[in-house]
Amino acid sequence: MKTTIESSGRMHSPAHPGEILREMYMVPLGVTVTKAADALGVTRKHVSAIVNGRAPITPDMAVRLAGVFGTEPEIWGNLQAQYDLWLVRQQAKPKVKPLHAVA
Repeated sequence: MKTTIESSGRMHSPAHPGEILREMYMVPLGVTVTKAADALGVTRKHVSAIVNGRAPITPDMAVRLAGVFGTEPEIWGNLQAQYDLWLVRQQAKPKVKPLHAVA
């Protein structure tokens, strides 16, 4: 995984949550994509897309992963949110107009 922390405390190039799933849970436990798919109640294709960074971890999948791997769903949701925010920050800044309180 290629995650570094900038001096501001924000993630720089965070790992896709699927990479974390694969490297920190599946590989150490010797769990294949097929075995994970069976345990999660989803297709092998769906798990493969997640672990290869082509699909996000949805709230439903976060709950499934928590049940299968003994974690909290918030962990998976937070990893996905961090990754999504990082992706958006890499794009052009949107043109916005700050609002100020009326005195």
